[in-house]
Amino acid sequence: MDHSQWKTRQTRKLLGEAAEESPAYVEAGYAFALGQAVYDRRAELGLSQTGLARRAGMTQPQISNIEGGDSVPTLALLTRLAKALDASLTIDLDGDTSAFSFTAHEDGDPGGTGTDGHSSAA
Repeated sequence: MDHSQWKTRQTRKLLGEAAEESPAYVEAGYAFALGQAVYDRRAELGLSQTGLARRAGMTQPQISNIEGGDSVPTLALLTRLAKALDASLTIDLDGDTSAFSFTAHEDGDPGGTGTDGHSSAA
């Protein structure tokens, strides 16, 4: 097959053809969705990347990498991020989809029962 016959994954889907996703593609979607959730909560709080990094004991480039989907933090680091964002983190993994949601703590409620959380999905 020459290059003129190649179709993108999106083109295949639009044409109703099978468009398998590689595991790396799916994982990248997860990382991007998590990064979007971190960005959304940080923006809601009016924090810069540097400000969030200070709160979480990290560096600004580390925050940038997470928000850009360039790295997937460990559970320990996710815990620190949630605390720094004054929120609970909910991760919903269901087959090929995922959702990441930071829910703000209400009046110091560490259980995160607030309803104003933001969710990002892959």
